[in-house]
Amino acid sequence: MERYYLVSENILPEAVLKTAQAKELLSKGEVKTIHEAVDKVGLSRSAFYKYRDGVFTQSQLNRDRIATISMLLEHRSGMLSKVLLLIASMEGNVLTIHQTIPLQGMANVVVTVETSKLAEKLDELVEALRAEEGVRRAIVLGQG
Repeated sequence: MERYYLVSENILPEAVLKTAQAKELLSKGEVKTIHEAVDKVGLSRSAFYKYRDGVFTQSQLNRDRIATISMLLEHRSGMLSKVLLLIASMEGNVLTIHQTIPLQGMANVVVTVETSKLAEKLDELVEALRAEEGVRRAIVLGQG
């Protein structure tokens, strides 16, 4: 299992800091290629490739938080729309939706939701989904 630490940039090696800077340039579109990014920050490409998958700014971690929620919904007109509106009203951003064909009046729906604006309200969202009429089950399958 990988473990992560939140550390001050003051104690990080220069190559790690420059990797974070290069990734930020790429994500903002200020440069188009990795070669341009590493040249701009004064880093070797090998160092960039060594650290790129393990270096994240705090804003990147918050922005990239997602949760996968599985629900069992009654097969009624507008049911999925009600669920999506509820998620949006709590500032969740739906990334993917997968719905099975309804069988015996029920459909299984799995949604992946960006939760960065939900902050610590994911549990509240799940409880609100469970309380919604027509939602028989709502559980978080995973989050990251």
